[in-house]
Parts: sequence; C-alpha cells; structure tokens
Amino acid sequence: MSDSGPLAPAGDAGALKQAYSCFPSGVVAVCRRDGDGRPIGMSASAFTTVSLDPPLVSVCVREESATWPQLRDAPALGVSVFAADQAELCRRLAGPPAGRFDGVETIDEADGALFLADATAHLLCTRYAEYPAGDHSVVLLRIEALRSDPEAEPLVFHASSFRALEARRAAAGPQDE
Repeated sequence: MSDSGPLAPAGDAGALKQAYSCFPSGVVAVCRRDGDGRPIGMSASAFTTVSLDPPLVSVCVREESATWPQLRDAPALGVSVFAADQAELCRRLAGPPAGRFDGVETIDEADGALFLADATAHLLCTRYAEYPAGDHSVVLLRIEALRSDPEAEPLVFHASSFRALEARRAAAGPQDE
C-alpha cells in the first residue's frame, strides 16, 4: 500500500468497499422458525459485540433485505457464529432464500429460535433496538442465553474471502524461579 498516494473520496463505492474489506470480521447466521415451522435465516458479516451489561451484540442489515422483515418481530432469534468449516453454509444463507436450509442440521429452541449445528457459539437473542444507518439498519440484540466453544475455529471474512486464523504465541521468556 502506498501511504503517500491521494485519498479516494468516500463517495467512491469501490474504494469504500475495498477499505471495508481490510477489516476482518466473524460471520454469523441469524435464524428462527416461522409459525408454520419453516426455517428463516440469513448470514451477516457486520456483527460485533457491544456490551456486557446488558449483554448486547449488533448486526447490520441491508435495507433491501427480504429476510430481515421476517426475523424482526420474532420472540427470539438464534445467532450462530459460523465455524471455519461452514463457509459453504454461510454462502448459502447469504444467497437466494429457496433451499437455504436444505440438508442443514439445526437445533430448535421452544421459543422458535433456530441454531446451526456445529457453530462455534449460539446466542439466544431478542431484538433490543434498531437504528437506521444509511443503506443499512444497525440492530442491537440482547443475549438471553448462550453456549460457546472457544476452542473451535471460527469462520473469518476478510477481503471478500473466507480466511483462517493463525494462533500466535508470545516468545518464551525467562522462567520464574
């Protein structure tokens, strides 16, 4: 990267998307079952932790999303943090709604929340708040219950590709006597 070149205007959508892609993020699925028992869900790469008290996470959703309106008023939502080997499932949940859940192993909760099996974490959430933000909405979700496996490798999205994390250990220092 050239640190001395001219800055691109923020209105340059291509430059903006490229800059956004420099920040790696985890990827989640937000899912539920509807009143007829059909699974509804989507992938989201704009996900972050927000608060410990109350326990909140956020997800950003495109205004044009056809799926979010079907999830918005659910009594509970299942947020599954994709594991490293779930890239294909993540792509499927980001694509056309037909067939998103074909052959997918899910875990159902009594309140309609739906989790993906083998994810690194499951967060049982309720919608806490929603704020318009340009061509997206920022949705705050309150975590009501959870389970996680920090030893499982997460799926990481960076530069429009899925990546793997590398564990780096600090060099061994002098031993305490």
